[in-house]
Amino acid sequence: MNTARAFVASLAVSAMLLAVPAQAQVVDLSKTTCKEFLESGQNGIMIIWAWLYGYYADQDADPVVDFSKLTAKGQALAEACKKAPEKDLISIAEPLYEK
Repeated sequence: MNTARAFVASLAVSAMLLAVPAQAQVVDLSKTTCKEFLESGQNGIMIIWAWLYGYYADQDADPVVDFSKLTAKGQALAEACKKAPEKDLISIAEPLYEK
Protein backbone atom coordinates (compact mmCIF):
# COMPACT_ATOMS: atom_id res chain seq x y z
CA MET A 1 0.00 0.00 0.00
CA ASN A 2 1.49 3.35 -0.93
CA THR A 3 1.65 6.29 1.42
CA ALA A 4 -1.29 8.17 -0.13
CA ARG A 5 -3.56 5.14 0.23
CA ALA A 6 -2.35 4.55 3.76
CA PHE A 7 -3.05 8.18 4.68
CA VAL A 8 -6.55 8.18 3.19
CA ALA A 9 -7.30 4.80 4.76
CA SER A 10 -6.15 6.00 8.18
CA LEU A 11 -8.17 9.20 7.74
CA ALA A 12 -11.27 7.17 6.90
CA VAL A 13 -10.74 4.78 9.81
CA SER A 14 -10.21 7.70 12.21
CA ALA A 15 -13.37 9.39 10.99
CA MET A 16 -15.35 6.17 11.39
CA LEU A 17 -14.06 5.67 14.92
CA LEU A 18 -15.01 9.21 15.85
CA ALA A 19 -18.41 8.96 14.18
CA VAL A 20 -19.42 5.61 15.67
CA PRO A 21 -17.59 5.07 18.94
CA ALA A 22 -20.06 2.64 20.52
CA GLN A 23 -20.54 0.18 17.68
CA ALA A 24 -18.43 -1.52 15.06
CA GLN A 25 -19.66 -1.32 11.51
CA VAL A 26 -18.78 -3.20 8.33
CA VAL A 27 -19.93 -1.87 4.97
CA ASP A 28 -19.64 -3.92 1.78
CA LEU A 29 -19.59 -1.18 -0.84
CA SER A 30 -20.16 -3.69 -3.65
CA LYS A 31 -23.56 -4.45 -2.09
CA THR A 32 -24.40 -0.89 -1.04
CA THR A 33 -26.94 0.84 -3.25
CA CYS A 34 -26.65 4.46 -4.27
CA LYS A 35 -29.76 5.14 -2.22
CA GLU A 36 -28.14 3.69 0.91
CA PHE A 37 -25.00 5.72 0.20
CA LEU A 38 -26.96 8.96 -0.19
CA GLU A 39 -28.87 8.23 3.03
CA SER A 40 -25.72 7.47 5.05
CA GLY A 41 -25.47 11.06 6.27
CA GLN A 42 -22.73 13.63 5.81
CA ASN A 43 -20.13 11.65 7.77
CA GLY A 44 -20.87 8.42 5.93
CA ILE A 45 -20.72 10.11 2.55
CA MET A 46 -17.42 11.83 3.35
CA ILE A 47 -15.84 8.62 4.65
CA ILE A 48 -16.86 6.74 1.52
CA TRP A 49 -15.63 9.59 -0.72
CA ALA A 50 -12.23 9.48 1.00
CA TRP A 51 -12.04 5.69 0.87
CA LEU A 52 -12.88 5.58 -2.85
CA TYR A 53 -10.40 8.38 -3.60
CA GLY A 54 -7.62 6.37 -1.94
CA TYR A 55 -8.75 3.03 -3.32
CA TYR A 56 -8.68 4.23 -6.93
CA ALA A 57 -5.46 6.27 -6.52
CA ASP A 58 -2.44 5.31 -8.59
CA GLN A 59 -0.20 3.12 -6.43
CA ASP A 60 2.86 5.02 -7.65
CA ALA A 61 1.38 8.47 -7.05
CA ASP A 62 2.95 10.86 -4.61
CA PRO A 63 1.39 10.85 -1.12
CA VAL A 64 -0.75 13.91 -1.80
CA VAL A 65 -4.44 14.36 -1.04
CA ASP A 66 -5.98 16.89 -3.41
CA PHE A 67 -9.12 17.90 -1.53
CA SER A 68 -10.58 19.70 -4.55
CA LYS A 69 -10.30 16.48 -6.61
CA LEU A 70 -11.65 14.41 -3.72
CA THR A 71 -14.67 16.71 -3.46
CA ALA A 72 -15.21 16.94 -7.22
CA LYS A 73 -15.16 13.14 -7.61
CA GLY A 74 -17.46 12.77 -4.61
CA GLN A 75 -19.93 15.30 -5.95
CA ALA A 76 -19.92 13.57 -9.34
CA LEU A 77 -20.62 10.28 -7.54
CA ALA A 78 -23.51 11.79 -5.59
CA GLU A 79 -25.03 13.25 -8.77
CA ALA A 80 -24.71 9.94 -10.63
CA CYS A 81 -26.25 8.10 -7.66
CA LYS A 82 -29.23 10.46 -7.59
CA LYS A 83 -29.96 9.39 -11.18
CA ALA A 84 -29.68 5.66 -10.40
CA PRO A 85 -30.53 5.10 -6.71
CA GLU A 86 -31.03 1.34 -7.00
CA LYS A 87 -27.66 0.63 -8.68
CA ASP A 88 -24.77 -0.55 -6.56
CA LEU A 89 -22.30 2.12 -5.51
CA ILE A 90 -19.17 0.51 -7.00
CA SER A 91 -20.63 0.16 -10.49
CA ILE A 92 -21.37 3.90 -10.43
CA ALA A 93 -18.05 4.86 -8.78
CA GLU A 94 -15.66 2.80 -10.89
CA PRO A 95 -15.90 4.78 -14.15
CA LEU A 96 -15.82 8.09 -12.26
CA TYR A 97 -12.80 7.32 -10.10
CA GLU A 98 -10.75 5.42 -12.67
CA LYS A 99 -10.57 8.47 -14.98
